[in-house]
Amino acid sequence: MLGLLARTDWGALGTHLRAPVVWPAIRLSVLTTLVTVALCFVLGTPLAWLLSRARGAVATWLRALMTVPVVLPPVVGGVALLMAFGRRGVVGRPVFEAFGVSLPFTPTAVVLAQLFVSMPFFVLAVEGAMRSVDERYDAVAATLGASPLRIFTRVALPLAGPGILSGAALAWARALGEFGATITFAGNFAGTTQTAPLAVYVALQNDPQAAIALSLAMLLVSLLVLGLLRGRWLR
Repeated sequence: MLGLLARTDWGALGTHLRAPVVWPAIRLSVLTTLVTVALCFVLGTPLAWLLSRARGAVATWLRALMTVPVVLPPVVGGVALLMAFGRRGVVGRPVFEAFGVSLPFTPTAVVLAQLFVSMPFFVLAVEGAMRSVDERYDAVAATLGASPLRIFTRVALPLAGPGILSGAALAWARALGEFGATITFAGNFAGTTQTAPLAVYVALQNDPQAAIALSLAMLLVSLLVLGLLRGRWLR
C-alpha cells in the first residue's frame, strides 16, 4: 500500500480518474456487485440457516463443498463456469438450444463469476451468526405454532441481522475484487464485462497512472468497508 501511495501522481489524480477506462468499469462493478450481494442474500441465507441447524455427515460435506471456491484458484472457477454455462456446457447447451440465450461474455456472466467466489464468504459469516442464536428460540416458536418458514423469517433473521450485514459486506468486497473467474468466463470487453479490476489490468499496460488512480480508489473503498465492518458489526 505504501508503494501504491508513493507512486501516485497526486497533482493529476483527478485527471487520471477521468480516464475513459475508469468510470464505465466502476459503474459496472457497482451494479454487478449489488446484484451479486442480493443473490447471496436470497440464496445464501436459507442455506446458512440450514447449515447452522443441520447435523451429521451430509451437513459436513455440504459445508466443505461451500468452502471450495475460497481455496480454488479463481481462473479454475472461471473454467468450471464456462464448462457448466457455456454454449456447449452441461447447463448452457440446453438453455441455448431452447431459448437461444448465451451466458458467457455478458454482464450476467460477470454476476455469476462474482457469485461463485463471494457466496462462501456470505454463507460462512451468516452461518456463524445463526449458530450463535440459541436453538431454544426455535423450539419455543414451534410450540407456539410457528411454521419453519415463520421461524426463519421472524426469529432467525432478526437475531442474526448483524451477521447478515457483515456477510453481505464481505461478499460485496470479494465480488468487487474478483478478477480470475470474471476474465475467464465473462471476458474483458469495455463497457460490457470490464469491471474495475480488469480495467486496472488494461490501464497498467497503457496508462499506468490511470491504473494507480483506479487502484487507489478501490483501496479506499475496501478500507472503508472493512473499517465499518470491524467498527460497527463485529464489536
